[in-house]
Amino acid sequence: MMADKSWLRRRIEKALTKALTRAYETVKVDPQRFLLELRAAHALPVTSFQGMYSVEPPVLDTVAEQVIHSAMKIAAAEGAGFGLGGFITIVPDFSILAAITLRTIQKLSLVYGFEFNTDEEMAELWIAAASAAGVDLGRDLLEKSVVNKLIPRIIQHIAAKASAEFVEKWAGRLIPVVSSLIGATLNYYFIRGWGERAHAHFRQKHLELRQRMLQQQRVEATPSLS
Repeated sequence: MMADKSWLRRRIEKALTKALTRAYETVKVDPQRFLLELRAAHALPVTSFQGMYSVEPPVLDTVAEQVIHSAMKIAAAEGAGFGLGGFITIVPDFSILAAITLRTIQKLSLVYGFEFNTDEEMAELWIAAASAAGVDLGRDLLEKSVVNKLIPRIIQHIAAKASAEFVEKWAGRLIPVVSSLIGATLNYYFIRGWGERAHAHFRQKHLELRQRMLQQQRVEATPSLS
């Protein structure tokens, strides 16, 4: 039984690594299109993501929660569909789930005013993904400036961490048909868990940066004694 679990975990970890790598290379939210969607759906008075720092945090929190909830519903529908095939469909399921997860994290990043145009910003995005997965990167952050080395390493950490959870919780997917409901439920809560942790990560960074910006404004508004 332990050998079967070990084999299953290795299989899932490999599938997750491939899925996350593929998603990293191909999945990206269009910031400007998303900004237009945010303005239309939530009547946000902003013309750029920098303007998110002028929007009250409770408003941003509401938007972020809606982003997560929408992704949870999409993931549940996807899990129900692929779940009909039981274990056979786990690999394609991971590919789509990885895409949904990364797009959700990207959207949360943008909601709180963090874009991902530069290598450093992409590194920050993946650090958030690691945080959402409950991964402690430790010394890997020392290579933050070397994105082509950092991101593959983060992906490996995330896949190793998540595979252990999947082995335990996805065992029911070995039963076709019944696994449809299980797949929908697990995907739903998987996105919720990752979404909430990524939400907390970006919200904290947003509040810290907002505070620094306010302090800078106060300094600039203070008359010079000289």
